[in-house]
Amino acid sequence: MLLSYANIYPALAHVLPVLLLLGSVTVTLFWVLYYRGGFAWTEDPEHQFNLHPVLMVAGFITFSGFSILLYRVCRCCRRIYVKLFHTIFHALAIPCIVVGFISVLDSHNLNPKGAIPNFYSLHSWMGLVTMGLFALQFVVGFFSFLILLCCEGATAAFRASLVPIHATFGITTFMLAVATCLTGITEKAIFTLG
Repeated sequence: MLLSYANIYPALAHVLPVLLLLGSVTVTLFWVLYYRGGFAWTEDPEHQFNLHPVLMVAGFITFSGFSILLYRVCRCCRRIYVKLFHTIFHALAIPCIVVGFISVLDSHNLNPKGAIPNFYSLHSWMGLVTMGLFALQFVVGFFSFLILLCCEGATAAFRASLVPIHATFGITTFMLAVATCLTGITEKAIFTLG
């Protein structure tokens, strides 16, 4: 028998998360385009808001999720390549997060019905904490695991001791991003549906 359970489960364990990550951003994009009327910038604050969910899901969920999955999927690659791709995917998340954050601030401040307060909900505070943890993780990881490679022998013990801390905070930040996403969708549903 060519396909056995031993061969199918590891493949599913790699393919299913990738499909879920791509599915999350695809469903969000469909929701915004089909039900919310698409995108705009400062000329239309209501449609400018639509950039926020798409870019935050793309940055925090999809790109960061791919970055985390690299350490599971690319076990046969050289470690330095996995680190570089890990960094690249997180770096791709940064402009998504920044533009998504600016778009929601602008849409609140430029609302034609009157400015909507910023940071008034659990979602917004969770998002702020998530962005702070993400930034801290990126800076510490970039410095510790890429920059310190220039003096590899002298920093090997420090970097090895930092790996479990970095991995734990990375997963925690990702789970917080998912929770923030869910509170944001719930908040938008409550405001839209009443």
